[in-house]
Order: sequence, then C-alpha cells, then structure tokens
Amino acid sequence: MTDPSKIQSSHLQRAAYIYVRQSTPGQVENNRESTARQYALADHACQLGWPSQQVFVVDEDLGLSGCGSDKRSGFARLTSEVALAHVGIVFGLEVSGLARNNADWYRLLELCGVTDTLIGDTDGIYHPALFNDRLLLGLKGTMSEAELHIIRARLDGGIRNKAARGELRRALPVGFVWGEQDGEVLFHPDEAVTGAIRTVFERFAEFGSARRVWLWFRSEGLRFPLQTTPAGMPGPIRWVAPTYHALHQILTNPVYAGAYTYGKTRHERYVDEQGVVRKRARHLPMDQWSVLIRDHHPGFIDWTTFEANQARLDSNARPQPHHTGGAVREGSALLQGLASCGHCGRRLHVHYRGRNAAPGYHCAGKDLVYGRGVYCLNVGGTVIEPAVANAFLEAITPAAVQAMRLSVDQLRANHDAALSQWRLEVERTRYEAQRAERRYRSVEPENRLVARGLESEWENRLRDLATAEIELRRREHQRPNIISAEQLKAIEKLGSDIRQVWHAPTTADRDRKELLRALLEEVVLDLKRTQGKAHLTLRWRGGAITMLDVTVPRFKPMGPSI
Repeated sequence: MTDPSKIQSSHLQRAAYIYVRQSTPGQVENNRESTARQYALADHACQLGWPSQQVFVVDEDLGLSGCGSDKRSGFARLTSEVALAHVGIVFGLEVSGLARNNADWYRLLELCGVTDTLIGDTDGIYHPALFNDRLLLGLKGTMSEAELHIIRARLDGGIRNKAARGELRRALPVGFVWGEQDGEVLFHPDEAVTGAIRTVFERFAEFGSARRVWLWFRSEGLRFPLQTTPAGMPGPIRWVAPTYHALHQILTNPVYAGAYTYGKTRHERYVDEQGVVRKRARHLPMDQWSVLIRDHHPGFIDWTTFEANQARLDSNARPQPHHTGGAVREGSALLQGLASCGHCGRRLHVHYRGRNAAPGYHCAGKDLVYGRGVYCLNVGGTVIEPAVANAFLEAITPAAVQAMRLSVDQLRANHDAALSQWRLEVERTRYEAQRAERRYRSVEPENRLVARGLESEWENRLRDLATAEIELRRREHQRPNIISAEQLKAIEKLGSDIRQVWHAPTTADRDRKELLRALLEEVVLDLKRTQGKAHLTLRWRGGAITMLDVTVPRFKPMGPSI
C-alpha cells in the first residue's frame, strides 16, 4: 500500500498538487511548524520524480476548517483538476488535511479512482482504484471525521460545564467587568458609565417605552457609553449619541438583572433556494436557554423588575389579531389600543373624520350586506369616550391626591437625573483635559511634530470642557424651585379634583392615554345600531368588570372607505 512503485510514468507526466491547510487563522499564526511541514511536501514530490515546474501548491484554504467544502476555493480547484485528469498525485500532510467530512473525502476518492490519481501523505502512497488502498483511505477519512467530532465534543463539554457554574468568561455588556475570582462580575469602575445605565432603567420605569427613553436622552443632550474593549475588561469607553437599539438592548439583556446566561441561540444548517448549505443562528425562548443562573452577580435591577419590563415591552409591540395593546401613539383617540370589537373580537382601528378630526373606531372584519362589504362595527368616539373617561375618573378620584404628589416628585427626579449625568460629564471631560495637558507637557519641546498634535488635542479637550460647564450652569439655573407648604396645599386641592386636571388644556392626549392604561386593560364595544345604543365592557387591571350602556345615533355614521 505504501510502495513507491505505484508511481508510473503516466503519473509523472501529470502535475503533483500539494494541498496546504490549517483550520483557523490562529493556527496559521501560531502553529508555523505544521505549515512548514506541509510546504516541504513539494520537495518530497520532486524526490519522487516530479519536475519542480509540475509541482503546484494549493494554499488558498489556510485558516479555513475542513469540515465543509462550500467556502474552500482551493479544495474545489483541486477537485476540478483531479476530475479533468490533470493531476498525477495529491499530497497532504495527513488525510484530515484534505477533508474532515466523509462527503468531500469519498467524492475525492471516487474521482481519484476514476482518473488514476494517487494520494500521498507522510505514511506512504495510495492508489484509490485498489481495494486495499481504498479501504485504508476510507478508514482514515472516517477516523478523521470522528476525531473532529471528539475534539469538538470535548471542547463543548468543557465550555458547557464551566458555563453551568457561571464561570465561563465571555464579553460582558457595557456597565460590567470581570473580577479576579472565578465567575465574579462587578460593576464598571467608572461612575459615569453605571450612572448612565441606571438612568435608562429609571426613565423606563417612568415612561414605560424604550422609544420615549431614547427621546428623553436625545432631548437632554446626554451621551451614552460604548464599550470598545473585548471581554468586558476595563478600558477606554467611547461616549456617543445614544441609539434606540443600544437602549433596547440594555432593557432586554438579563445580565443587567444579575443573571448569568448561556445558550440563548442555536446554530442551524439549512439549504437555501439555490441549494447551498448555509448556517444561521436562531434565538431561543427563555425556557430553552442552556444556562440561566439568577442572582449570579449584583444587577442594576432585580429579576422581578426585569420580567415586568419584558412584559411591558411586549405589550408596546404591535398586537396580534384579536388582541389589544400597543404603545401609546399620537392623536386624540382615547381608546387607541384598548378598544376591541364585541362582535368578532378584533382590535378596533382608529380613524378621524370631519373638519375637527373627530376620532372614531371601526373593525377591520367585513360582512357582506346587500352585496357589498361593510365593517361589522363603525362608531364615532364623541359619545363613547366621555362615558369611559367618566368611569375612569370616578375610579381614580380617591387616589388623585397621592398621584399628584407622585407626579410632582417625578418631575423633580427627572431634572435631578439629567443634572447628575451632566455633572458626571463635566467631571469626565475635565479629567480628559488634564490628561491631555499632562501628555503635552511630557513631550520634548523640540519634537514639534508630536507637540503640535498633542497641543491640538489639549485644545479640543479644553473646548469640550468649556461647553460642558456652560451647559451644566444653564441647567442648574433652570432647576425647579422648591415647592413651599402653601404651594403643596394648593396642589393637593387641585389633585382632589382630578376632573379639572383631566380636562385642562395643558394635559396632553398622550398623558390621558397613559393615565387610562394605568387602570384599564380592555374596552369591549358591542354596537347595537338598531336599538340606538352601544354596550361597553370595561375590564380593569385586577379582573374587575364594569358594564356601561351608551346611547348612539341610529343612523350609520360616515367612516373610512372600504
């Protein structure tokens, strides 16, 4: 099987191909001895009788795994040359260097057997057309594939075992760093970074919407930290304008709730429309995560708050058919996202009509009446909304005074949070300016090429510091005045009449909707046009039900076109 006499003159008249491959770029960089041994096979081919001009080295696949040939251009070129009978022998350091899966390996063996092409490695020379050689090569290919599986199983087992203990170190989100102990996760040492993260959760607890938190950051002119170092280790932090995606990632990442997670995605292989095998990552639901360790480390929020935040974010998304919900939007329609059809259960859509853009509600389900499609429900909101608002105000009046107190405290807390972030911003820019000054003064004056660049950087940092200090002073002057005892009594008197606050022109439609959703979950509207009434079912949070009958016009109002 390893007899060099298998080399015939017909083989020497064709080319000798040396296939060079390493599985990863790291192996190419560090395991240079193996790469050198593979290149040395060219000299071995010359010793066996091939002229040097007929020896070709195929090394396009350096740094690529041999478990598949879909992206290995070098292996594809080698296979094509073998199929065209241009190759007399294929050299590899070992069989596993050619292919790590049986599909590619046996395809190459079949082509070599048909075209009378030899295969050589450090153990000898084989002819795939001979039964014994083919049997040995097939066994080597099977062992190579099994070897890859065993190595991968060992590595994955070690990784999963370490992750099950919460000790596997991976990249941490901004705001956390790894400690010295195994599995120890600590808050980032920069107070400005942790302050910005805490502000995100505080504002979400107030607004209940990731988009409104993002708009608040932009309106206050605050910047947000961006982690630039791998594995979450302490290092330089870039402060950039916050993006919605960055804030949403913070609100949905369980690491901020003190949990350690692993295996949140699953990699799958599939065949696309062109018949190419591809890979994709699929996000798994929480109950299918491989590892979920709660209270693994200190978090910015607790797990109960995290689950409540996820439920709130899910409710803000566009609801599914026959479900209410969705984020509060602009417009005067008070029951937007809350009203559903009592006939078919669909969520009611909002429309506006008339010169004053009066709100109305209609159901997307259509019935055939006299040969044409009509909505199964279409009613104006001018008679429906006052009845719902009156029921809401009667329910909320006992808690109106406390709500007014909380709103005043919340307004003050919002301003204090923005002011605190700007103070940290001034402190950070002052440090950067001082560091730039130290770097400038440490350089030799004669080295003007370096001194000019450091001087320019120092001036930029001083300019940033001056801008931040001016903005901080402006915001401090805008600080709300301390409410006196007399003013607090007046506020309590105003809070006792929540109707006056509800109908005040300064109360925005969005605020009314937010107040309504604080107690109401759904309003089911069953329109009985022939009887001149609409039956309303108000479902409150906690399970309470209120029934209302509202008089409506007997004629069908104009609505959106079908």
